[in-house]
Amino acid sequence: MTGPHRFQPAGDNGASSVRPDFRLLADMVTPRARVLDIGCENGDLLQYLRQENDIDGRGMELSQEGVNASVARGLSVVQGDADTDLVDYPDDAFDFVILSQSLQVVRFPNLVLEQMLRIGERAIVSFPNFGYWRVRWHLFAKGRMPMTKALPIAWYETANIHFCTILDFLDLCQEMQVRVERGVALDHQGRADTIARSRRLANLFGEQGIFLLRRK
Repeated sequence: MTGPHRFQPAGDNGASSVRPDFRLLADMVTPRARVLDIGCENGDLLQYLRQENDIDGRGMELSQEGVNASVARGLSVVQGDADTDLVDYPDDAFDFVILSQSLQVVRFPNLVLEQMLRIGERAIVSFPNFGYWRVRWHLFAKGRMPMTKALPIAWYETANIHFCTILDFLDLCQEMQVRVERGVALDHQGRADTIARSRRLANLFGEQGIFLLRRK
């Protein structure tokens, strides 16, 4: 799942260059946990979690280039498609299964989420929020598909196929009877606020949402 749908990494040099969502993801993962990162691209998140949380990490990546780059860094990554290949993993194989900035590119997000919570005790999902106020304003003012930091690619080039808002995702979790243990909205400057404080404000001002999920 490599390509324009995920944020560009800020680099590995120093705490100030670490992506804000990486820090939040690491805060949700317990030390030495068994982790599967779906759509891991070149392994930036896996490597960060290995350094910060001493995880036993595995990755799945659709592109061969991403797999090769991850393996070259000493990471355990296989080529696979989240829509079809998660069924090959046994139940409860991981403590955490992560889908970072890739929910919008899978064909069947609800089925992928179902598989994540089958093979992992918990799932962590992050995605660009299409309810973000700048996105709404762009559509209203210009009448064209928006481009933001979280959605940086033109509509005809992007791999995104399922845009959703934070409220849409919360509705899906309720429909699937998935427990939201923690929800965080990040604004365009990387500042975090808990979604529990106000779902509607999070949906308006959050450029992306990050959720820690568990089976009920």
